[in-house]
Amino acid sequence: MTGSDATPTPAPSAPAFRLAYVPGVTPSKWVRIWNERLPDVRLELLQVEAAEVAGLLRERKADAGFLRLPVDRTELSAIPLYTETTVVVVPKDHVVAAADEVGVEDIADEIVLHPLDDTLEWERPPGRPAFERPATTADAIELVAAGIGLLAVPQSLARLHHRKDLTYRTLHGTPQSQIALSWPEEATTDLVEDFIGIVRGRTVNSSRGRRPDEKAQKAEKAQKTQKAAGAAKPKQGQRQGQKQGGQKQGQKPQGAGGRRKPAGGAAPKSGRSGKPRRRP
Repeated sequence: MTGSDATPTPAPSAPAFRLAYVPGVTPSKWVRIWNERLPDVRLELLQVEAAEVAGLLRERKADAGFLRLPVDRTELSAIPLYTETTVVVVPKDHVVAAADEVGVEDIADEIVLHPLDDTLEWERPPGRPAFERPATTADAIELVAAGIGLLAVPQSLARLHHRKDLTYRTLHGTPQSQIALSWPEEATTDLVEDFIGIVRGRTVNSSRGRRPDEKAQKAEKAQKTQKAAGAAKPKQGQRQGQKQGGQKQGQKPQGAGGRRKPAGGAAPKSGRSGKPRRRP
């Protein structure tokens, strides 16, 4: 079989990192940094509904994900990132639109929609309940545009579902949504660590924000430097030996005053010599 007739061997598929995110989260900044630092690892983005992200991570269908807290910490790790402002979506000609900010008491007499996919942990939703709960936030937005009621949501969702005939205002006295980066506890891979470093703003040279081969090179370099410094520094015993190097071997140090004992071993007595005097 000639070279032209041979079937080419397919190249091995490039590694991929699967990142899930809920509506309202914009991961473009982190995606850009990932592509700059790890161009050889493809980043796959998966936009899923808020209620589906945790299950996707547990089933290992995503390596990490941006979700809204709370999350089950027994299986998933999570790093809280930021808290979203809660707003109320109203028609542009609504009386609420005349204010910059409002409180729950200002909409107490209004019908406030509470969709089934609501992301706020209400103890009791504000306002008066609608006759029926909308299935999704998108459906609730349509009802607001139709003049059926108002909608309290995180600001990111109000921007996501922006319409020219609607506006929103900051709403006080309500729960707030908190965005976190989450991943399976038992699947903290090197790529997950790389993405955590990017999200937390670590530089490419930080210890936990570099590739595994770069980490090994830095550790090896530090070990060599430490060994070289230890070899150049004399030990304590060697320094003491150098100080005593000027004395002859076996020679004892002189006493105070520089005197030495006589060769006989006995010191001379002062005064009489020890012989009896002759009388004249």
